[in-house]
Amino acid sequence: MKSVLITGGTGFFGQAMVKRLLDLPDEGCYRICVYSRDEAKQATMRTTLHDPEERIRWFIGDVRDQARLRQAMEGVDTVIHAAALKRIETGFYNPQELIKTNIDGAVNVIAAATDECRSSRQSTPIRVVALSTDKAYQAASPYGLSKAMAESLFLSANNTRGAFGPIFAVVRYGNVWNSTGSLLPTWRAQRQVGAPLRVTDPDCTRFYMTREQAVDLVVKTASTMRGGELAIPDLPAYRVGDVLDALLGEQHDYPVKVVGLPAFEKLHESMDAQRCSASARRMTVTELKEAIQNA
Repeated sequence: MKSVLITGGTGFFGQAMVKRLLDLPDEGCYRICVYSRDEAKQATMRTTLHDPEERIRWFIGDVRDQARLRQAMEGVDTVIHAAALKRIETGFYNPQELIKTNIDGAVNVIAAATDECRSSRQSTPIRVVALSTDKAYQAASPYGLSKAMAESLFLSANNTRGAFGPIFAVVRYGNVWNSTGSLLPTWRAQRQVGAPLRVTDPDCTRFYMTREQAVDLVVKTASTMRGGELAIPDLPAYRVGDVLDALLGEQHDYPVKVVGLPAFEKLHESMDAQRCSASARRMTVTELKEAIQNA
């Protein structure tokens, strides 16, 4: 990982990935290409990140734009594909936009990496690691279906890479704790304005993973991959009602509104046939309190 491109580089995961790469010495990673649509977030990252060697390159671009991806990918040896439309409710009303970003975007990343490999004829192929989600397994929502298709595209691309093509792997994991739009920041925002905490179902379970663990998994996969891997970690799970208890503590009288699961949400998530959040090790309220404090 000497020269790395991160699509979605200004997102929740992308920012942590950039910080991890900056912590490596110059001889470890000399160039970090941040590729995203969000000019404002790039400006904020410029002012907050410590980059005295100016290793970061800033690309405004969309994964829907294959030509721009090809420009950004010139000279890289690793691509971390984190760009996606991720909100389930957004996808339910805008499935065509999920197709353009999550599926067509995957096609564009594959094509750009393939073109760069074949034109440069590098002795070592570009490594492409695509981020996925547990919602891609037995998908029940437009978002999950789009990510399942993206997984298939990346993994099958290894079959047609040819002599000078890149190699592809997928990392599939569950909800990243405290990520944008997830349970904890949503409830904190509702509580800050005195609104009732909206709960789908207290018995709903989800996998637990920190942002640092997600970065570790991606780095390990990128460092050891040979092409065709679907990396799935063993994770503990939490019950939504237990997170609620951990957040409210002794404030039992705070208003809570149980709204029920939407038609496209599952009570329990699965990573694969062996890993289900209902049967995974259940985190205790004490563990969740500590996780909330550290978030």
